[in-house]
Amino acid sequence: MPAQALSPIVACIPHLRRYARGLLRDRDLADDLVQDTLERAWAKYALWQEGRGELRVWLFSIMHNLFIDRVRSQQHRREDAWSEQTPEMADHRQPGDNLGLRDLDRLLQRLPDPQREVLLLVAVEGLTYQEVAELLAVPVGTVMSRLSRARERLR
Repeated sequence: MPAQALSPIVACIPHLRRYARGLLRDRDLADDLVQDTLERAWAKYALWQEGRGELRVWLFSIMHNLFIDRVRSQQHRREDAWSEQTPEMADHRQPGDNLGLRDLDRLLQRLPDPQREVLLLVAVEGLTYQEVAELLAVPVGTVMSRLSRARERLR
């Protein structure tokens, strides 16, 4: 990867971290997801160069796919080892955290993954419905529906 490509990727890291922390409650797991995303992007940078879409959307797409792979992997492990308990994600909130933010975080974590993903990408990351649809490989109507249902559940 050329050195000049590193700067735009580095600029996306705060967005990736925020999205990962929205997907996962555990900061360490979120940071691992960001690192895995960056490693995959580094290895496949030539593929992005060919398509030349928006870099941030491409990175979110990589992260989304890694997240889905992990969720599926956990489901398979639970099915294969039914007697093992899946550990709860660690709660690293500080006692002095703002109560409103803690409540919002709890509510976000209760949303189904597809709704939470769309809400975070649209409301927090500012992606358009079209960008989210492409990233998640779903129709724009599905994005709008998931966003509407997520907002309704939060209310």
